[in-house]
Amino acid sequence: MTMFQIHPASKLLDFSQPLDINLLENVINTMHHGTGSQQQVAHELLNNLKDHPDAWTKVDKILQRSKDIQTKYYALQILERFVQTRWKILPRNQSDGIKKFVVQSVIETSRHPTNEKEGVCLFKLNMVLVEILKQEWPNNWPNFIGDIVCASMTSESLCENNMVILKLFSEEVFDFSSGQMTQLKAKHLKEHLRNEFPQIFRLCLFVMDKSQNAQLVYTTLETLLHLLHSILGAEYGIPDYIFESNLISYLVNFLNVPMFRNLVLRCLTEIAGVCVTKYEEKFVSLFTQTMCLLKQILPLNTNIRLAYDQAKNEEQNFIQNLSLFMCTFQKVHSQLIERRPNLRGMLMEALHYMLLLSKVEETEIFKICLEYWNHLAGELYRECSVSSAAIPLLYGVLPRRQVYLGVLSHVRSLMVSRMAKPKEVLVVENDHGELVREFMKDTDAINLYKTMRETLVYLTHLDYADTQRIMTEKLQNQVNMSDWGWRNLNTLCWAIGSISGAMPEDDEMKFLVIVFKGLLKLCEQKRGQDKVIVASNMMYVVGQYPRFLRAHWVLLKVVVKKLFEFMHETHDGVQDMACDTFFKVAQKCRHSFVQLQEGELVPLIDEILHDINAIICDLQPQQIHTFYEAVGYMVAAQEDHAVQVQLIQKYMRLPNQEWDRIILQATKNVDILKEEMTLHQLGGILKINVRACKAVGHLFIVQLGQIYLSMLNVYKYLSETISTVIQNNGEMVTKCPLIRSMMMVKRETLKLISGWVSCSDNPQVVANKFVPPLLDAVLLDYQKNVPAARDPEVLCTIATIVNRLGDHISGQIPQIFDAVFDCTWNMINKDFEEFPEHRINFFSLLKASISKCFQAFLCFAPTQFSIVLYSVIWAFKHTMRNVANTGLQTLYTILQNVSASEAVSNRFYQTYFIDILQHILSVVTDLSHTARLTMHATILAHMLEEVEKAIPVNNQVHVLEYIGNLLKTVFPHLQDYQLKVFVVGLFSLNKNIPAFREHLRDFLVQIKEFTSEDTSHLFLEEREMALRQAQENKRNLHMSVPGMLGPHELQEELNEAEFDF
Repeated sequence: MTMFQIHPASKLLDFSQPLDINLLENVINTMHHGTGSQQQVAHELLNNLKDHPDAWTKVDKILQRSKDIQTKYYALQILERFVQTRWKILPRNQSDGIKKFVVQSVIETSRHPTNEKEGVCLFKLNMVLVEILKQEWPNNWPNFIGDIVCASMTSESLCENNMVILKLFSEEVFDFSSGQMTQLKAKHLKEHLRNEFPQIFRLCLFVMDKSQNAQLVYTTLETLLHLLHSILGAEYGIPDYIFESNLISYLVNFLNVPMFRNLVLRCLTEIAGVCVTKYEEKFVSLFTQTMCLLKQILPLNTNIRLAYDQAKNEEQNFIQNLSLFMCTFQKVHSQLIERRPNLRGMLMEALHYMLLLSKVEETEIFKICLEYWNHLAGELYRECSVSSAAIPLLYGVLPRRQVYLGVLSHVRSLMVSRMAKPKEVLVVENDHGELVREFMKDTDAINLYKTMRETLVYLTHLDYADTQRIMTEKLQNQVNMSDWGWRNLNTLCWAIGSISGAMPEDDEMKFLVIVFKGLLKLCEQKRGQDKVIVASNMMYVVGQYPRFLRAHWVLLKVVVKKLFEFMHETHDGVQDMACDTFFKVAQKCRHSFVQLQEGELVPLIDEILHDINAIICDLQPQQIHTFYEAVGYMVAAQEDHAVQVQLIQKYMRLPNQEWDRIILQATKNVDILKEEMTLHQLGGILKINVRACKAVGHLFIVQLGQIYLSMLNVYKYLSETISTVIQNNGEMVTKCPLIRSMMMVKRETLKLISGWVSCSDNPQVVANKFVPPLLDAVLLDYQKNVPAARDPEVLCTIATIVNRLGDHISGQIPQIFDAVFDCTWNMINKDFEEFPEHRINFFSLLKASISKCFQAFLCFAPTQFSIVLYSVIWAFKHTMRNVANTGLQTLYTILQNVSASEAVSNRFYQTYFIDILQHILSVVTDLSHTARLTMHATILAHMLEEVEKAIPVNNQVHVLEYIGNLLKTVFPHLQDYQLKVFVVGLFSLNKNIPAFREHLRDFLVQIKEFTSEDTSHLFLEEREMALRQAQENKRNLHMSVPGMLGPHELQEELNEAEFDF
């Protein structure tokens, strides 16, 4: 189709002419199969046609005349959108006509067998009917459920499609109503549909009992599944007819039919998930019938793990659904079966199935089973904790624990053999059987590990001796090579590490001695990649038992020496893990390193600092940074101030020597600072200082004082160099490696300063000694530089300083804002995309300044304050979520600060209230900002609360009228009654933020839909009554506190009926 042919297609939008069906089919075909500009023009034209308010009038002709499935589908899309947005403005005769047309189309299409493409159209027809139902039922179509049930009795094909409609309608009402309907409308539909469920339920039973049509039964089971899911929810109560019918028997019988098994199991799972005391025997019957059939379908001696690997998709789904059913039933009803001695054997068989299912090598199935084992172990542990103090043990074991003793031992072994990888482990086996460094963390595996760890901790508390026995045997099998394997050693060590603290301390000590001896022996035996895997596991276990290491100095020293040895191992990931483990040990055992231990001449920290060069010589820069931070925690643990100062000097000796060497060379020849090698060295030294400062804390001032002024001089020189280069060569030069290295040194300088300020405990010293030279070096450089050379870290550093120093830096706020506000604001206010880091840090600085130094802003000139406020307003309209969130938080902080002073509040709101209100309402009604609705509600409620406090009272009337008129202008399709209920509700609910937020959410639903003067479908009268009650409750609460209401409020009442929008 050529562009010339597409252009005349615009006549499709001319509704004064008959619709050209052939032309429409051509355009739709171009949209689906065309390319480039042709496809784009077709797409735009079809969207315009779909949005036309009269497009629905052409739908019947398209459906009747067109033979193209895609064209019919497009017509149904038009009709669906019309029903969703404009249904209520139709005269009753027209809406009845459309309803009749859709119903007839559904009946005709569903009565005859359809191919797959026609099935897509039938599904869309069903969706249109469901949309009409959401508008019409029950008020204007009260007999729909009864009619569709009766019609289903006349034809199996019609019945099958009716089941689909019922399922879709139920999903729309129960699952997808949030954000699509107002709260009250959704509530009414749910109540009415639940009252109609018995009719639908009887239809399902009828089909299951009488029909021989397999596809109809299958569709019925799908519908029944969703109905059960909807009506068995706790908020509705459990209907008796579910259990007083033959449903359970029907379902269990269908287990024999492979086609139905998965749906049947899911239905049974829904039933098993509820607990109704008076129907206990029904649940017992459900359990026994299902177990008897299950043993025929899947004998107890089946290797389910192997069967799953060899099974087809449907059979694998059956195993997964079986695990869901078993877990759900056992969690809810296990004690019901335990109380019946005659069913004890069947209970053990069910648990045996659970163990078999747990061995399936499919993560999702294992997660399902794990959830049950976690529940069981936790439940038994809590019973033990509560009962053991008050009730004597029966033969040393509580009764319920006695039932599960054998099973729990198998579960312990299962947990150990399948333990997931913890996040601390960095050396992993790839798909080719090679050991590699893991760079991406597997979030699912980490979450799985957390659940498995929790389960194994419970199991260890229940019988730590059995846990020890299992782990010791498995470790011995690794040492004697009878069961050696990377996976086996991995899961064992991960399991050992996961139960730290779960045993009595003495028993844990003895157990760990055996473990460490075994691992050290393995480490001596192995070579190559085998040794790497042993080292990785040993380091992980070591890192999990700081209590043991603190209690065993000799072993701690051996472990540290071993870690230093691993730091010279060049295999991928080993050095990283050695550094990470050393970091963890240093944090948890830091006091042990600075204390003089028995039999030692000096504390271990002195040995480490003496040999630090030899220890780190083979490490990569990032690993060295980690090492320095680890040692920093040891230095920080020294409580003697004089000794700590000496340690810091020894600790930073190597980086300081390198720093002094470079500075000395720079004093002789400053151009050395333009060499890339020198810049990388400076950056590395600063990064070490950053990590060291993080660990040492405030006392790092000892080190910072030595390099601070020279560091700022380097910063100034690099800034001047960058500016000169950019002036001579343009902004593109900022991308060259040398300039980027200079900017990296500047950035690390700022990180070091902000890092130290954030942990400093003497704000006065920081403000007087460190901030002035910093601002001199940074602010002017930032202001005069071109945008590409302005480092966003400057804004971040100043924000940190303001957050930390608060009032101590209030005097510098004007200087700071003069330097950074205008130039940054002009960089970011032209769009929502450029300079993302600058905009994030800019608003973080603004938030910090307003939060900590608000009084400084009150001294700003009115025009300057206005610019600041409107930048905050611009921020909360931003498309970047973190910027919008910061803007909202900042605005709320401003409003809270303003409210602290009546004089300031009056002046502020007289000037800005209407503007802020208008902008807040604009984002509240912008559907792209609904993720921040809670904060919108908080701010809007606060502002309206301020209006209620204001004198005179007619301020409230004025604001009500303003909001109503503004919304009427923006949303002219809304009725006055709708607006009145919404606006009055804003004042009635402003003390209850959750209710206020849901009130806003309801309004967002209403603005999407055109409506007539008949607003009964919105239940506005009921909503108005609820709002009146909320207003009355708020007033009564105020009246109960003398003085809460002023005399003017006692004399005048708000007459809602007077408002006319």
